[in-house]
Amino acid sequence: MERITKYRGFAIHVDLVSTSEDMFDAWFSISGPLRPPGVAAIGERIKLHGGPFSRRWAHLIAELAGRAAIDVILGVE
Repeated sequence: MERITKYRGFAIHVDLVSTSEDMFDAWFSISGPLRPPGVAAIGERIKLHGGPFSRRWAHLIAELAGRAAIDVILGVE
C-alpha cells in the first residue's frame, strides 16, 4: 500500500510491505521540483530499519524520515 504526502514542494512516497499479520516493513522515497547536485537519493526507495512496524507506526516514521531528508536537502526554515 502506498501513501503520498506533500512537504515543502516535494512528495514523500511511503510504501508498506506486509511481513506478517498486521506488521509491515516501511520504505520511502522523495520526488520534487529540483534535483540538487550531490543528492543521489531523490527518487530512490529507502528502507527504514528497525521493523517490522504496525501500520500506523510505519506510516508515521516513514513520513518523518522523508521530511527529515527534505529538510537536509533544503535546509531548515
